[in-house]
Amino acid sequence: MERYSTSLRSPEKVLVTGGGGFLGKAIIRRLVERGGRVLSFSRGIYYDLKSLGVTHIQGDINDSQAVERACNGVDLVFHVAARAGISGRYSEYYQTNVVGTKNVIHACKKHGISRLIYTSSPSVIFDGKDMEGVDESVPYPATFHASYPKTKALAEQEILSSLDNKLNAVILRPHLIWGPEDNHLVPRIIQRASRLRIIGHGKNTVDTTYIGNAADAHILAADRLKESPDLSGKIYFISQDEPILLWEMVNNILRAAGLPEITQSIPRSVAWGIGAVMEFAYKLFSLSSEPPMTRFVANELATSHWFNISAAKRDLGYKPKISTSEGLQRLENWLQTNTHGKSIRYGTH
Repeated sequence: MERYSTSLRSPEKVLVTGGGGFLGKAIIRRLVERGGRVLSFSRGIYYDLKSLGVTHIQGDINDSQAVERACNGVDLVFHVAARAGISGRYSEYYQTNVVGTKNVIHACKKHGISRLIYTSSPSVIFDGKDMEGVDESVPYPATFHASYPKTKALAEQEILSSLDNKLNAVILRPHLIWGPEDNHLVPRIIQRASRLRIIGHGKNTVDTTYIGNAADAHILAADRLKESPDLSGKIYFISQDEPILLWEMVNNILRAAGLPEITQSIPRSVAWGIGAVMEFAYKLFSLSSEPPMTRFVANELATSHWFNISAAKRDLGYKPKISTSEGLQRLENWLQTNTHGKSIRYGTH
């Protein structure tokens, strides 16, 4: 993993929830490079973090007492833990993403932690239509077609309503994070390569976020919030600032994995209809696996969604240091080294 140069502000004690996940680990590595005292909170045990000298706390974000214990003596919290995905019971998403966030807020206030950086998602404002160059002023949609964006939006609102003169927080919305060690987006594309079809006209544009840049944005947000508490309550989109055709990006990832490009397509209306039928069937038969298509996914794959990151540049000093082309080369190198003769593990943070 590449190293970013960030100046050490102080030997703070920092907690990262979801520290065993893709983004959580990347943030932790940045913190370790800076020399801070780092704690990771997650359900699993991650020996690679222990080798970095990170204190690992095993627990469930749904357990308020476990979260309180993890936050004891901490100066700063990066709340990254979440339930991601496109299927599953709403109650499970709500419990992790909303109740879990409430637990973090409560623990911060109980222990006098003044800074909280929350990882959200641009999907909280997605209404199924094209979003091109929009900024943080766009409101939440009237209707959500998936549990993940709905519960992440509710969690954002919990954060914003909890702020006072003792707790400051910044919300980040990194878009489509990918890169070496990805256990979510990249493996989804690779594992479904033979079944993927271009949805719609194929000219829709998106922006993405390389993992190193996403981690860098979190560190910058924490530093700037410490310097300027008036940033508390602000929300920032994070991306490569390099909009690209969605299906070109998908094919770039497939090429990095040594797989053929996608050329066949189906109309958006057909994909949307298939998604609606599959959602109904999976719910009717209580299937726990993820359906190949949903209405939300059909809309996402057929529309443009890229965002104006001027606010992050201005307030946080954020500038993507790793370009998309360089990131793809690093991804290809990693895939060649780590996936030869074996399947990529698929999971969520």
